[in-house]
Amino acid sequence: MRMQNKIGIVTAAGSGMGRAGAIRFAKEGASVAVVDLNADAAAEVVKEITAAGGTAMAISGDLTDDAFARNIVRDTVRAYGGLDFVWNHVGHPGPAAIEGLDWADYDLAMNLNVRTVMVTTVAALPEMRARGGGSLLYTASTSGLTGSQFSPVYNIAKFGIVGLVHGLSKRYAKEKIRVNAVCPGPVDTPMLRVFVARPDSQMPAGETAETLVQKRGGQVPMGRFARPEEVANAALFLLSDEASYITGVSLPVDGGATA
Repeated sequence: MRMQNKIGIVTAAGSGMGRAGAIRFAKEGASVAVVDLNADAAAEVVKEITAAGGTAMAISGDLTDDAFARNIVRDTVRAYGGLDFVWNHVGHPGPAAIEGLDWADYDLAMNLNVRTVMVTTVAALPEMRARGGGSLLYTASTSGLTGSQFSPVYNIAKFGIVGLVHGLSKRYAKEKIRVNAVCPGPVDTPMLRVFVARPDSQMPAGETAETLVQKRGGQVPMGRFARPEEVANAALFLLSDEASYITGVSLPVDGGATA
């Protein structure tokens, strides 16, 4: 199995891509801390993993609380004896508009997309160092690779994550700590509907969130959305030892959208 005896954390793992990743990693032999704001959702993922013979535990709380963002590392190490990987998947679409910007919404987006992952990363590094190396993975986005007129604040955050990957990958390469990102395009998850239906997104007359979502999928060169499992497969590869010589990569998983 590709993650045999590995110990890791997946944030925002109660649904969508994070859920798919936690389940896949456990199936491949990892012990996984399933972190989510929604305690019931995290518990359901753990229930599914353990029913299939895997090992997982639920940790629920608000990652914008610095102490909680640090303590998910502490709790995982206490439970399983170490830490080999973290998939910092938590994120927030943020406001669509710049004019009339709600600064509280801006702060929440920047905290969830950037600050929380920094806090968890700082806590994780010494634990990985103690294991002789490890793998840090971040969820950026195609919005971290190319501009979006609909989400400039999201651009700020996700370009920042891609920059973080570049810097950390060089800083920690000699310590055998690899740092990469996945950059999904549109993925068929509940968050996609939230993204297109933001109150300040100026939805065209006669359109609904669902019709806009379907149009967006049709604009992808492959003609469809990604499935959460397809992003999880990319995450699995980057976190596993199969990617032992890969660091500093921000991998598009976008059906050709950024080509």
